[in-house]
Amino acid sequence: MSNRKSRIASLALLMAMSLGLFAGCSQNGGSDGSDGSNDGGTKDSIIIATANETPSLSPTEHNAVAGSYMNLLTYNTLFKSDMEMNPVPDLVEDYENISESEWEFTIKTGVKFHDGSEMTVEDVKASLEWAKGFPEVSLYNDDIVSVDIVDDDTIKITTPGPDAMLLSNLCHHGNAIVPKALIDSGHDFNTEPIGTGPYKFVEWNRGDSVVFEAFEDYFDGAPAIKNMTWKVIPEGSSRTIALEAGEIDFIVEVEAMDSDRLKGNEELEVIQYEATNESWLMMNNEKPQFQNQNVRHAINSAINKDDIVTVAFITVAFNGLAVPAISQCPYNFEGSTEENADVYDVAKAQEYLDASGVDPSTITFSIICSDDQKKRAGEVIQANLKEIGIECTIESMDLATYLSVTTEGDYEASIGGYSSSNLLSYVVGVYHSDSINASNKTRLNNPEVDALIDQAKVTLDDAERVKIFEELSALLNELCTQAPLYQPINLRAFDAKLGGVEVSDSGTLYFEKCYWEE
Repeated sequence: MSNRKSRIASLALLMAMSLGLFAGCSQNGGSDGSDGSNDGGTKDSIIIATANETPSLSPTEHNAVAGSYMNLLTYNTLFKSDMEMNPVPDLVEDYENISESEWEFTIKTGVKFHDGSEMTVEDVKASLEWAKGFPEVSLYNDDIVSVDIVDDDTIKITTPGPDAMLLSNLCHHGNAIVPKALIDSGHDFNTEPIGTGPYKFVEWNRGDSVVFEAFEDYFDGAPAIKNMTWKVIPEGSSRTIALEAGEIDFIVEVEAMDSDRLKGNEELEVIQYEATNESWLMMNNEKPQFQNQNVRHAINSAINKDDIVTVAFITVAFNGLAVPAISQCPYNFEGSTEENADVYDVAKAQEYLDASGVDPSTITFSIICSDDQKKRAGEVIQANLKEIGIECTIESMDLATYLSVTTEGDYEASIGGYSSSNLLSYVVGVYHSDSINASNKTRLNNPEVDALIDQAKVTLDDAERVKIFEELSALLNELCTQAPLYQPINLRAFDAKLGGVEVSDSGTLYFEKCYWEE
């Protein structure tokens, strides 16, 4: 598959705009500002629809994709991911790796926080040290041994040794830079996020919307779009209808069954990209049902991944915009391999069950699903496993609760996924024992896996690191801690008059670069 994003415009006309649009969402026109335009008639507001509400507006109290969208608006980090998913300087002017374990960073001057104070090296040091106290993001700063102030513009970060992850970790929202004075005062960044980001927080109407306004003193230039509202619309077809009606301007999670319809509308644009996140049936390896490796292989072999994509997702959800997953690591990362991986084979599943010595009638569990898309996948899995005598049930749960119970290990099985900009961050988050009670939801605790990941972390040569990844990927396939299901080919849909839209394969989009075309 090509990693190129395809932009598709269509030949059909947009349906007539209704009068009952959300404020600020009408097309360009008018000069009194009541329609979201400025005096020159250029639209200056945007409404973005998303399926899931953020669990937190703080940069340190979550590790959820829904939350990262919000954090990109209000905070900056020392580094950020570019469209090729490489770490590049953000709040850093210059940097140098001065020894195997020491890095010096010169920060940008004149950067202001939303409260009007100017960012200093003291804020940087305090933020990185503060973040280490939050388990939700600790895996992104565990490699920071110390942060020292060198001079008024320079800090030094010390790591345990050579570190291939540091710059990528410094891109993570958990390492956002916030005012030291607010940290010291016990400020609640969830109710009032204050950073250096391109947008300032206005209000959070829980269950409905989050509102932002442009930060005019943003160090990289004030955003062209001045007013931004994120609407929480869980149902996919409702998001589609709202975009077609002009009630919203942008859809983050496109209901793929509507993709052809959206592509066929000349007033809309659709970006399609191969996502690096993989979805799996997560099996809690601490639960009795899943402690036997042969049982896990039996479950994995019994699930028809093609059915999940071609039946459940073509007809109802993905419309073919997904590929079956085989390996425990995403296929589009170099170093992933299908060695030792299971393929759909009911007879082989039965062999695994026989080898396990476990009566399949004793293997029962509940599959947690946090949205309708996962529920439909769960129903396919339920039917597949019944063929080998394993009974499971489907349990619906909202995203925030799902994140809580799976992080704490208070569950049996669940459909989930993980997204990252590189394979090293991915395997640290999903498989390292240090990530138990965070993003290691299967709670795998394997010394050999940890050793290979730790080796990759200190291997700076790319080719050598890929070899380690291949060995690790084969081992993970052998352990089969969870059943890979699919990798989505993601979509973003939006008003064709919106310019500056770019999305990386990890899903990163910088809205401050967007603007309305005349």
